[in-house]
Amino acid sequence: MRHLIAALVTLSAPALAEERDFCPERPGLDTPPCIVDRGHVVLESSAVDWTLDRQPGSRVDTLLVGDTLMRAGMTDRLEAQIGWTAFGRVRTRDESGVMHMAGVGDVTLALKLGLLNPGGGGLAIALKPVATLPTGGQAIGAGTWSTGLLLPVSYSLGKGAQLIATPEIDAAPDQDGSGRHLAWGSAAGVQVALTAAVSMSVEAQLIRDRDPAGHSTRALGEASLAWQPGPNTQFDIGAVAGLNRASPDLELIAGIARRF
Repeated sequence: MRHLIAALVTLSAPALAEERDFCPERPGLDTPPCIVDRGHVVLESSAVDWTLDRQPGSRVDTLLVGDTLMRAGMTDRLEAQIGWTAFGRVRTRDESGVMHMAGVGDVTLALKLGLLNPGGGGLAIALKPVATLPTGGQAIGAGTWSTGLLLPVSYSLGKGAQLIATPEIDAAPDQDGSGRHLAWGSAAGVQVALTAAVSMSVEAQLIRDRDPAGHSTRALGEASLAWQPGPNTQFDIGAVAGLNRASPDLELIAGIARRF
């Protein structure tokens, strides 16, 4: 009888959910709609993130180290996120000379809700509200809070390829840190698995920014490579190029993501 009861309990117990494919948000311009498995935590961090922005009469070099995002799976369709930059250094050279500033970054809080296929297969859609708190210093902090709403979307084309897009609308911080203004746009691109462990993405982004200091449209193009040597680890490198004068000239990134 004891063996019969044990067998019935085993048959009636729910099967363990199959672990989802590892799906970091870095390194591209887009945000994938996939949700972290319930009970798991993903840490994503840049080893280096360097940006060059040249304007008439000036050059600004920004170096970020430890730009980190923690994602925690809350349910099968919901994850919570917190992001923070551990260190940033800004070097500005213009006609008046050279100025250096350094400090920590703002804290970003977000939720990502999987509306369709939270594992990321087929047609997947998510909703991601974001809020940034002005905890950072003058060097890389925005000086005021901001918020935004993203709609990550992906569609599998088969054979390891997928289309991805991330339309967004933001209450972005003013350049002088005194308030917020409207910004909107989207990133879009294609991701392709080159091998079982290596993938490549090519993406572009257009953001219309209505800052009171001057309206502009930022246009970026990006290419990146990601290597997953195991089911829970990813290393990545990428380059982002500015496609117009309103955009930074170049950004080079390298980092790691790990699922626990």
